Amino acid sequence: MRIVHADDRLVVIDKPAGLLSVPGRTESDCASARVQAAYPDALIVHRLDQATSGLLLFARGPDAQRELSADFAGRRVGKTYVAVVAGHLEGEGLIDLPLGADWPNRPRQQVDLEQGKPSQTRWRVLAHEGGHTRVALEPLTGRSHQLRVHLAHLGHAILGDALYAEPDIAATSPRLLLHASELHIGGHHFVCPPEF
Repeated sequence: MRIVHADDRLVVIDKPAGLLSVPGRTESDCASARVQAAYPDALIVHRLDQATSGLLLFARGPDAQRELSADFAGRRVGKTYVAVVAGHLEGEGLIDLPLGADWPNRPRQQVDLEQGKPSQTRWRVLAHEGGHTRVALEPLTGRSHQLRVHLAHLGHAILGDALYAEPDIAATSPRLLLHASELHIGGHHFVCPPEF
């Protein structure tokens, strides 16, 4: 885990894939515990899936946590992810599909046109890599597994996605090829390119 930025209001880290953001039911090693070892007043503001790498933000103290959480709730935070997806995509677009829990198959989420919550993801092609496409993703909403479900539903699952990709696509990479690469918040702009 690498500290990207730290000041008296916030801490930004580059979370490795496989590390929980917060403690799990049986796993205490997580990004928040590691950050709090160095910054005892650090409090989580948002989360990344365990399988996702990249920029993760912590607030220094409860006042900063309230303010930064309000920025996330008010959609005043810009987030960009990079992913490598199966197949050949061209151009750019907007995925606008409501998402909800797939209760019998938790923690999976699903497109739910009747009871799902509004969910939007902008995407743009960055490059073609063999039979795959590198894309930039901008979630306009913050639903669980939003990027993973939206891309799988589009027919272009993220490589290495054991939850949403077909087995041959999931097996293409030993890890999920999804990385939180940019974060814009309160006049700050943090960039952390993926290592894949």
